[in-house]
Amino acid sequence: MSDMQQWLERAGRVLIGNYGRLPVVMARGQGAHVWDAAGRQYLDLFAGFGGGILGHAHPALVEAASEQARRLWHVGNVYYNEPQIEYAEQLARIAFAGRAFFCHSGAEANEAACKLARLRGHQDGAKRGKILSLANSFHGRTLAMLAATGNAKYRAGFGPEVPGFANIPFGDFDALAAAVDDETCGIIMEPIQGEGGINHHPAEYPARVRELCDQRQLTLIFDEVWTGCGRTGKWFAHQHFTGPGGAKVEPDIMTLGKAVGGGLPVGVMWARPELAKLLVPGTHGCTLGGNGIAMAVAKTIFDVIERENLLERTTLLGEWALARLRGEPKLQGKVTQVRGRGLFLGIELAQPPEKLVEAAVERGLLINVTAGKVIRLAPPLTIPRDEWERGVNTVIELVAGL
Repeated sequence: MSDMQQWLERAGRVLIGNYGRLPVVMARGQGAHVWDAAGRQYLDLFAGFGGGILGHAHPALVEAASEQARRLWHVGNVYYNEPQIEYAEQLARIAFAGRAFFCHSGAEANEAACKLARLRGHQDGAKRGKILSLANSFHGRTLAMLAATGNAKYRAGFGPEVPGFANIPFGDFDALAAAVDDETCGIIMEPIQGEGGINHHPAEYPARVRELCDQRQLTLIFDEVWTGCGRTGKWFAHQHFTGPGGAKVEPDIMTLGKAVGGGLPVGVMWARPELAKLLVPGTHGCTLGGNGIAMAVAKTIFDVIERENLLERTTLLGEWALARLRGEPKLQGKVTQVRGRGLFLGIELAQPPEKLVEAAVERGLLINVTAGKVIRLAPPLTIPRDEWERGVNTVIELVAGL
């Protein structure tokens, strides 16, 4: 029996089968590559659901984690720690004016955001606690975030649903505006839908939603769990949005996860100061959120992206890939649309593929399919250009052979 098979048999005896895993046990990684327990090499175009934003074993992150581990691991949030303050200062510099709450995941960050929106909605004796979300959205797998998620398949079997959420058709501003009533306190939306298939909003939609929230005193939450931390070529995807006269379109609360920890479990809720002040001691918390090691790595990720000019690089690599995919004759009839920004791309197929991910693994390539028939590419921002081009060309060959 091979080492790989032994590992798989051991896994089958002790792990719950809630993931649709491929029969591959990964053993190590470096940059944009990983190796399995049998020593086979793969090019990673998915970065662990986008979490490995700087790839595997980035030297700066290894050093940051190691140095902090030698100094201070965890003391809890009854005290401050230095990396936590430094990272929040970075967010204050590159995001909008706000304050940080740190937790373990994007789902927890979204929970915190919805709690804060409700807390605001209940001020002065009001009873506004309903939050609107969009069809095809995904906001996490906690019970409340399942209710917020605009896809019934994720909620199947977990009823009764948590009340206080309503899902509105994607891109339909009139339907959204009509759904706002005296009980509504907020709107949560992804700048680009991730699990839903890399879906973009209509051009004027975000600005109109911002205006609606201002008019009705609603809290606007941008779920940037997938799109934050440079993934789309800007620090945060909402920075691509503009309103009348080129005005910025900013949320009241932004949530981050996945890439923000570079592969470590980090979530962030970033809220405007006037909202953040509502979270007084005892209203919310997280045992390990903002611990020293996670924060040291998170702040180093931002340092590396800035130092290596990865935002501009990500934009250029994404533009090349979009042009390459949209202009390939072999994909005619196979692909209905290619969309995305930066290194967050979706290739919508004409038909749901059979064993495409498995075929890619056989070619030494890690990709993902979401929403039934959308190939989702989200490699590390540090991927060498020649490897990125090789990976995209391999994807083209795989799709052409469907």
